[in-house]
Amino acid sequence: MLPPVLPRLSCAALSRRGQRTLSLFSSSGPSNWNKVVSDAEKIVGYPTSFMSLRCLLSDELSNVAMHIRKLVGTQHPLLNTARGFVYDSKNNLQMRGLVVLLLSKAAGPSHGASNILAQDMVSGIYPSQRNLAEITELIHTAFLVHRGIVDLKEWTVSDGPLKDMQFGNKMAVLSGDFLLANACTGLAKLNNTKVVELISSAIGDLVQGIYYENSSNIELNSDLQPFVKSSMGEQLSFSLTAAPVIFHRQIVGQEKWHQQLQQAKTLRNQLDYSKLLATVKSEKGVSSAMDFCCYHSNKALEAIQAFPSSEARSALENIASAITKF
Repeated sequence: MLPPVLPRLSCAALSRRGQRTLSLFSSSGPSNWNKVVSDAEKIVGYPTSFMSLRCLLSDELSNVAMHIRKLVGTQHPLLNTARGFVYDSKNNLQMRGLVVLLLSKAAGPSHGASNILAQDMVSGIYPSQRNLAEITELIHTAFLVHRGIVDLKEWTVSDGPLKDMQFGNKMAVLSGDFLLANACTGLAKLNNTKVVELISSAIGDLVQGIYYENSSNIELNSDLQPFVKSSMGEQLSFSLTAAPVIFHRQIVGQEKWHQQLQQAKTLRNQLDYSKLLATVKSEKGVSSAMDFCCYHSNKALEAIQAFPSSEARSALENIASAITKF
């Protein structure tokens, strides 16, 4: 759950309100996301996504992929999810596992570990820690697949044959379940009750979060992009569950929000997103969402200081700082 309005935090990005035209995923700028992730991957040895290929290329999922081919020519979102596993230009799919590896490397070797275990380390990371990173990726991938389900009440002929859309929904549920089952099996093999407890709690949070949003691949920082980047002549759309909108609703109240929604509707009863965008930006929802990003960034930076100075810690600091680059 998002909190009500957060107190104003000191953040360099917040002091430059007139200069927020740099997207986190832009191709230029010293702090662009791709460079931050690429530099971090070099520290841990190899991209986390490579580890997930063992599961994604298994015989079971190869059969699933053959069935997914039946969806070619339709608008089923499971197709885009599958493409993202191979063609992910934003380096988002492996981020969660990458953070696990960086934390592992930043923490350093266990004082109670034997010399034999130390010999198994690669780039200062134990095999069990890499397994945990892979498990983290599989859980995230399972949720991405699960979220690729079409609301058949909104189905139109242009989306594709109804029977194909129904088949795609079944594949999304079963494929996601398969990945999640593999992740849970791997989690049990780690034989660490504390890790199982933490990951189980995270899965619960993920499930709860799905009830509050309907987009397929949104991060908090990404929620802000339509509200802060240059939009001259650009037709923008955004989720009504984006963080700035949620904060805006909390600020103005449900009654006024419903009035604003009605005012933003066109004669065809569709939303005029440009008008709604201006409405949200007229209040404090956008700045509250920025404060929210800065709050979590500052909390992460504070926690990272517990680790000794190292290149892994620096990479974590860069990642935590990058989410405030609007």
